[in-house]
Order: sequence, then C-alpha cells, then structure tokens
Amino acid sequence: MRFSEQALWLVGFRPFFALACLSGLALPVLWALFYAGTLAAPPAPFSPVQWHAHEMFFGFGWAVMGGFLLTSTKNWVKIRGYHGTTLILLVGAWLLERAGMWYAGALPPLAFRLASNLFLASIVAMLLWSLIRHRESDSFRDNYFFLIILPLFLVAKNLLLSEAHFQAGASMTVALFRVAFLVMLERTLTQFMKNAMHAEILRNVVLDTGIKMLAVLLVFASLLPAPVAAWTGFLLALLLLVRFAFWKPQLALRRLDIGIMYLGYLAIVAQLLLDFVAQVAQPAWVGSLPMHVFTFGAMGLIIPAMLIRIVNGHTGRKVVFDGLDKAVLWIMIAGFVLRNVIPQIDPAGYLRWIELAAACWFCSFAILAWRYIPYLLQPRVDGKEH
Repeated sequence: MRFSEQALWLVGFRPFFALACLSGLALPVLWALFYAGTLAAPPAPFSPVQWHAHEMFFGFGWAVMGGFLLTSTKNWVKIRGYHGTTLILLVGAWLLERAGMWYAGALPPLAFRLASNLFLASIVAMLLWSLIRHRESDSFRDNYFFLIILPLFLVAKNLLLSEAHFQAGASMTVALFRVAFLVMLERTLTQFMKNAMHAEILRNVVLDTGIKMLAVLLVFASLLPAPVAAWTGFLLALLLLVRFAFWKPQLALRRLDIGIMYLGYLAIVAQLLLDFVAQVAQPAWVGSLPMHVFTFGAMGLIIPAMLIRIVNGHTGRKVVFDGLDKAVLWIMIAGFVLRNVIPQIDPAGYLRWIELAAACWFCSFAILAWRYIPYLLQPRVDGKEH
C-alpha cells in the first residue's frame, strides 16, 4: 500500500486530530516553561505572548478546526472530501507553519510570511471551494456564516502577529472561533439531546440567526466604538442565556459527556460578560481572564469531548465515554479552575497555577493521544472505507 493510501489519510479528521492531540499536550507546557523563564522563547519579530496566542489558536485551534471542517463539510455537501496526497500536503503546510513560528527570528520576512500563511490560506480556499461549488446539495442553509468567517481568519492571524495590532487580532480571533463554536453547538447539541436524552431543545430561526449575526458583528469589535462593542457583547450573552434556559440543562448536566458541552457554552457567555465588565468597570482581576475563560472553557472543555465522539463514531466504534474518557474531561475542568478561578483567590501563586493548568492539558491530551492516535492510524472497524 502506498503511503498516501494508508488509513491516516482517508479523511481530514484523522491527521489533524492527531496533530491536535500532540500540540494540545506540548504547546501549553512550552508556554509555562517560557513564562517561568525555565526555557528561552524562540527569537522572533513578535513577543512570546504573541507566539503563545498564535500557536494556541492557529496551531492547536486550527488543527481541530481543520480536521472538523474537512470532515463535516464533505458530509454537508455529500462529496468524497479531500484525502490522500492532498491531506499530506496540508499537514506539511501545518508543520511548516510551526517551524516558521519557531525560527521566525532567523527567516527573511517574506519567507516567514509564506511559512506562516500557507496552511491557513490553503485550507480556507479548499473549504470555501467545497461549500461554494456544491452549495446546491448543502444540508445546512446557514453555512454562509462559514463563507463569511473563514477568510477573516487570515486577517486575524496576521493582526495577531503585528506588534501594533495584537489586541485587535486577539479580539478578532476569539470572535471568529466564537462564531464557529456557536454554529457547531447549535447543530450538535440538538442531535445529542435528541439521541441521548430523547429531548427536543428550542430551535427558533429568528433567535438562532440573531445570535449568529451578533457574533459576526463582534468579529469587528475593534472597529466599533467601545460602548457599542461592549453592549453588543452583553446583548449576545443575554440571548445565549435565554436560549440556554430552553435547552434543558437540567437533563444535559446529568451526563458528563453532554454536560461538558453545556459548560463550554456557558464559558462563551462568561467571556462575553467579563469583556463587558472590563469595558464598564476596569476590574483588577489577575491575568487576561476573559481570554482564558474562552480558551480553557469553550476550547478546553468542548474540544476533547468532540474529539472523543468524532474519532469513535467516524472509525466505526460506539460513541461511549468510558472511565478514562471521563477522566480526561474532569482533568480539563480542573485545568479551567486552576487557570481562571484559583489565581483570583491566590494571585501570589499565579505562576504555580499556570504550571498546574498546563499540566492538566498535558495529561488530558497525552491520554487522548495514547488512546486515539492508534484508531486514527487504523482502518474503520466496521469495514466501511472512510
């Protein structure tokens, strides 16, 4: 069998979820070592904080997003999807970006720009091509939100690495991931609650569309007057809470595998409310609290649960969370508390809490890598091709 025909290259989630596990266990630990001064950050034309933000969002985050969208878009528009050599080249571009970020200080500016944009530009173009070319067979009428946000990730990425525009880039990046999570949660939780709990949750076209439109507006928050951005975020948080109340959380929270998705949803709400408070009151909390409520809450809680579901389901296995899977989710919940809650109580131990939170990510994603990368390397167990 040729290398490009091996199971790893059958569908997009396989190589990119493997990369997500490996980057999820490594990147937070690297940052903790940089922050403590134990390891020197790589020399670069941007700050270590910019490196950290970029790698967590566009290294880890886009390994997850890329794997998810490469797999889901082919199902939405009913095509075979990218596989084989195409995926190998995409993975090569992702690895080139990681190398480019590490050796940025030694690269000519043009070479760095090429290395740092090739992967994202390529995968965005491929996803847009699938959605636009096959729009007539698209199962979801609201996929135009992806047509809006996907190209904007390239803008956000380059702003994030700009010394003058880092804050605007960070705000835009969080907002873009927020839109993606809201679209995904809307679709998946409807199905999860129906299948697992035999429960229908509220789906109102006006409310759902209004939520997504406000979320898209917040992508441009740095261009809006600060009070307008703050109140827009507050309104979005209120609408999300209203919908949450009708999504039967009293049922969902009985099961960790579904309840953790609801906790991730609430983390999105909390981040919006914290941003609002920061605009109107300038609180003296420790660290960049709103940002890490999103990264440890929305990303840190939702992604492991989705990874477990998708890998099991799309390799022909039963989607059942066993004790070790649940331990991964509990460790990530502990990481959220250690990074966001405890430092507000014990600011003097801030470095220690950062290190322990990074250790939680390491443990969780090390377990996921150990358990699920072998599944990604093997053919489906049910005999189906992909």
